Amino acid sequence: MVPTNPKPHALPGSPRRRALGDLYRRSFREPWRERLFIASLAFLVAFAVTRLITHAIRDGVGPFDNVLIRGQHVHHLVWGILLLLAVGYGSLLQIGCGTGASSARDGRIMAALYGIGAALTLDEYAVWLSLRDVYWERQGRASIDAVMLFGALCSAGLWGGRFARAVARETMRVARVTARIVPRRRR
Repeated sequence: MVPTNPKPHALPGSPRRRALGDLYRRSFREPWRERLFIASLAFLVAFAVTRLITHAIRDGVGPFDNVLIRGQHVHHLVWGILLLLAVGYGSLLQIGCGTGASSARDGRIMAALYGIGAALTLDEYAVWLSLRDVYWERQGRASIDAVMLFGALCSAGLWGGRFARAVARETMRVARVTARIVPRRRR
């Protein structure tokens, strides 16, 4: 006989993982708050990964290379714009706006895609602002890195603050319990 999970919505695995899942669900009771958090987090991660990859391409490190179509370099802002257009169209179709588990999953996916598309597009803000390739020039990088990173961190903190505080409280609680259980060594 296969044991059944008394909480089908609980995460499988260790008690800590289940506790983290419970904290997440309590922190994001409103779907819109969760989607904003996911979009902000996806933005931050995509922005960092994009910067790492562009530096690797520039330095000739790793398997990465520029995307060329008929000899024309296709900037990553193009892929970001296409993603934003797809997510916008998906919102017109109300993908992820219904009720139920699959709709919630679709809403999370759309939020992540939005964050990724925004990061790809805004990372080349100076390119589309000046309509020439200034990505590696001083004017293309002077403040964009700091502004985008700061904006993503603030946004993730704003929408995910309740979850982050809950994780910090739980971590402190586990540390206190663990400190009481583990005997202290005498010197």
